[in-house]
Amino acid sequence: MVDRDKRVLVGMSGGIDSTATCLMLKEKGYQIVGVTMRVWGDEPKEAKELADAMDIEHYVADERDAFKSLVVKNFIDEYCKGRTPNPCVMCNPLLKFRMLMEWADKLNCAWIATGHYSRLEDFNGHRYIIAGDDEKKDQSYFLWRLQQDVLKRCIFPLGDYTKIKVREYLLEKGYEAKSKEGESMEVCFIKGDYRDFLKEHFPNIDDEIGEGAFVSSKGVKLGVHKGFPYYTVGQRKGLEIALGKPAYVLKINPEKNTVILGDAEQLQASYMLCEQDLLVNEDEMMNCNHLSVRIRYRSKPIPCKVKRLDDGRLFVKFLSEASAITPGQSAVFYDDKKVLGGAYIASQRGIGLAISENSDF
Repeated sequence: MVDRDKRVLVGMSGGIDSTATCLMLKEKGYQIVGVTMRVWGDEPKEAKELADAMDIEHYVADERDAFKSLVVKNFIDEYCKGRTPNPCVMCNPLLKFRMLMEWADKLNCAWIATGHYSRLEDFNGHRYIIAGDDEKKDQSYFLWRLQQDVLKRCIFPLGDYTKIKVREYLLEKGYEAKSKEGESMEVCFIKGDYRDFLKEHFPNIDDEIGEGAFVSSKGVKLGVHKGFPYYTVGQRKGLEIALGKPAYVLKINPEKNTVILGDAEQLQASYMLCEQDLLVNEDEMMNCNHLSVRIRYRSKPIPCKVKRLDDGRLFVKFLSEASAITPGQSAVFYDDKKVLGGAYIASQRGIGLAISENSDF
């Protein structure tokens, strides 16, 4: 008889992290079932070969159509709205973990596991994502949109490991070639510049959007740009404009097809607006005395305070320096290493009014 509580479905990419995950869980007595999500490119043969070598039951979930209609479409749409998306944040709840949950149920697995460098801990009836011990590899930032029903079935074996330790572990287990493999790409479906990807998958982008004006923060025209989707807030390189001093993208106005340029000091911010939040426990977050927020992957946590506005958005006050607030990116809130929730960074239009109405905050 199959012991469902000992069956764990592992998301197998065939890479270093998922291979180590399988081996670690097998050592702990779990019965491993592997599933590889095909979203792009060729049939994932490497994962199948690894599963065979480890005597693991293995399946391939063909999610190419869903990936294109959900993740890739959102990626293109966001850039065409003047925002900067993070596709992993979109993919994890809508595709990857949704697929894992469905296949786990189908294959009678109580648990799902991935090679994310994060941990999980339970407090007061809630399960929290905890930042991984390897600060350079911690992936808690990407997971904030996972809800409790998913988290309560997850196992993340690599949270206590550094990448170096994972490589050493694989070497000890006889996987020498695997232990020396390179890193996977941050955005799995883009090999080069995202701008080339936009042109390939939205061939009419230059006809429909086209050139626009670079303008100063005072509205003075400075030059001509190639089209606002090709720029992101905080960008300095690749602007192809000479102003006699370093220039940075301050804001993007998709309605007018303008890109506002300025200096580094103008990127500094004391406040920001966020939307579409998902919080584990709102009271806990609003009353947290050591709250911090990360406004992009691998950025340092910034001490902050948060307030819920009447319109439902979150009003964030930074307690130390913040720079390049980028609409479309995620703001992930922490109490030390514990993820309290996240939100999308909203358009900062109206921030002045929000500041004046909340001057006592």
